[in-house]
Amino acid sequence: MIDIYDFYERMKDHNVMISFKGEITSNLLSSILISIESKLDIIEEAPRVKKKVFNVLVECLQNLYHHIDDCQECNGQDNDAIFMLSSHSGYYNVYTGNYILTKHVPELKSKIDKVNELNKEELKTYYKAVLRNGQMSAKGGGGLGMIDIARKSGQKLEYSFMSLDNHSSFFTLKVKIARLIKEDSAILSR
Repeated sequence: MIDIYDFYERMKDHNVMISFKGEITSNLLSSILISIESKLDIIEEAPRVKKKVFNVLVECLQNLYHHIDDCQECNGQDNDAIFMLSSHSGYYNVYTGNYILTKHVPELKSKIDKVNELNKEELKTYYKAVLRNGQMSAKGGGGLGMIDIARKSGQKLEYSFMSLDNHSSFFTLKVKIARLIKEDSAILSR
């Protein structure tokens, strides 16, 4: 039997604000975003931080929705994904995880590593260059997702790939968003 109390305590210890495991749908995206917006309002988060968190969440959830591989090829793995938002040590942490085809790992790793090499100004330039390039992926994106997440979070993207077998892997992404301390919040509201 699952020890749900232990699970609850671990979520409480890590200040998990919301978590979800299952199929990502457009209706779910809307519900999650409404819920998070409400939670950030309740804790009276600074508008600037709230906007950053919201924008990063939108991009991360859209990536899950649009770019999850059809894992019928992933040896029967579900098309499910996992998502979690926590607040810990001065940061909001957005976690996502989903199955991907192992053949897509090198390309995704290369894209994230490229984004992580760039500073703020270089990211802005790279974003504009990719936008000008105008090439759309097979899934309808222009390759801007990870660039946008890094720009909006102001942090390096943390990630891992867990190889499950010859055909499928599990991709995990962690995005940190700095919280303002109360003094910063008071100064900004003047």
